Amino acid sequence: MASEASMFSELLWMLGGAAIAAPIFKRLGLGTVLGYLAAGVIIGPMLQQITNGEEVLSVAELGVVFLLFMIGLELKPARLWTMRKDIFGLGLAQVLLTGAILAPLVMLTGKFDWSAAIIAGYGLALSSTAFAMQILDDAGDVNTRYGQRAFSMLLFQDIAIVPLLALLAILSGGADGTSGSDMLANAALALMVIALMIAAGRYVLTPVFQIIAATGAREVMIVAALFIVIGAATAMHLVGLSMAMGAFLAGVMLAESSYRHELEADIEPFRGVMLAIFFIAVGLSLELEVLWENILLIILAVPVLVAVKSAVIYLLCRLSGSSHADAIRIAALLPQGGEFGFVMFSTAAAGGLFSNATASLLITIVTLSMVVTPLCVRLAARLYRTETHHEEMEEDFAGAGADVLMVGFSRFGQIAAQILLASGRDVTIIDYSAERIRQASAFGFHIYFGDGTRKDVLISAGIEKAKIVAVCTQKREITDQVIAMIQENFPRAHIYARSYDRGHTLALRARGVEYELRETLESGLTFGRETLIALGTSEEDAQAITDDIRKRDAKRLEIQAVEGILAGADMLHTEPVRPEPLMRPKRRLAANDIDVTGRDMA
Repeated sequence: MASEASMFSELLWMLGGAAIAAPIFKRLGLGTVLGYLAAGVIIGPMLQQITNGEEVLSVAELGVVFLLFMIGLELKPARLWTMRKDIFGLGLAQVLLTGAILAPLVMLTGKFDWSAAIIAGYGLALSSTAFAMQILDDAGDVNTRYGQRAFSMLLFQDIAIVPLLALLAILSGGADGTSGSDMLANAALALMVIALMIAAGRYVLTPVFQIIAATGAREVMIVAALFIVIGAATAMHLVGLSMAMGAFLAGVMLAESSYRHELEADIEPFRGVMLAIFFIAVGLSLELEVLWENILLIILAVPVLVAVKSAVIYLLCRLSGSSHADAIRIAALLPQGGEFGFVMFSTAAAGGLFSNATASLLITIVTLSMVVTPLCVRLAARLYRTETHHEEMEEDFAGAGADVLMVGFSRFGQIAAQILLASGRDVTIIDYSAERIRQASAFGFHIYFGDGTRKDVLISAGIEKAKIVAVCTQKREITDQVIAMIQENFPRAHIYARSYDRGHTLALRARGVEYELRETLESGLTFGRETLIALGTSEEDAQAITDDIRKRDAKRLEIQAVEGILAGADMLHTEPVRPEPLMRPKRRLAANDIDVTGRDMA
């Protein structure tokens, strides 16, 4: 009973710490991750309310497992294949080069021989998937170009833990009893498990979910989702691969399933809670005694680690084609040590490569490097925002193709899309603003990133299937470029366009656009009508006046299209209209006042 009471007490402390610290740090602009870390440090090392931080961390790693599953759900196999160069090129180069630089630096401390320095250097070369992906998720940057490149490096690091652990076993003299033939057998077993998971994802999981969905029991669907995620993670763990990798593969296999969105909704609450506990557990595991005993070394080691990793990552990103701004952001996102470093250092201590005290020192350095990561991200934001650059995202048009293709999703397009969606119409929407796409996704919209002035983007977005192309871009010159591209390459497309002003309307009509509307026309008419009603005019009269102005405007446009922009000025109201008062007739109409057709002569 005492142990149960202790367990509930620890859980209460962690949940309470998360609920208090996260909003405070979020309000201060420091991010929730730093808040969770601070809560862990206060609850554990400072107040000593929880002393088994390592045990909590091992359980809380389920948060990382759920996170990778969610990321996998967003990455279809075809899209993952397009990332292969970044995963096995950029990722491999980052691990090899960073480890090769850090290993000699580690030896300079005098605490490591060459074999221990290699393990320490390559262990520190790994970054934290949990920290980096949570920061990307909070910023809505997971699908940006820099977010995808950062994720590619993290994905390779998850793969690299397997050969690194094998290298550790070799350098420790086979202390764990693992022979070369055993390693080959384990590698073959791992490949077999991966193949089985891929087959299960393609042929088994969807029929299983169909059967469960037919029962109508939502809680069973949630249980099944948890079983698949944890089961895949456990299977990978049993063959020596990371649990996060197993969950990621399960997500990728279900990315094309019709149950993807429901699975995402079911797992999301568990991901959020377990990931928060994971970050708190990192704070719990900080050993203040080790910190004080090696304070000078740690003060030097943490900034050196962050600087070396940032410099290597920035250089590799620039050499592989990233912009200066994207390279800065990736470098600031991945300079910390990772959770796999905890595994490597603990295993190395158990194998006799270095002492438990040295392992604790390395773990403390990794933990503190995690702490400074949110601050690095904020500093990087200040650096790249001083530049003028256009942020780009990955172009992924999977699922695109609808009756209406809308180009541009600013204020005008958002309102027009509401009308179409309310009628049950499918709309494919593309926009070239990463920030606007992030904002729209926060409200549940699925917007494709793409430049509407490019022919290949329009084809990928389904222009050849669309019955109407709605050009809703907000800048006149961009609208003209999009329309010119469409008319040149897709002459049969029916174009509905948002025009900037009256002159733009006339220009679009001259180009043969099927329908155009000035962005301020209807809003101005509505505003004027409501103002009349507020002044005491009846709704019927106000609507009649509004309709008359709309007709006058349309007639003026017809005249201006022939005679020029200054034509039709006499149709404008430049002064208040004063209707003549009605006079009561002095006598009744006589018979001779009616013409033979029976019509009034007046």
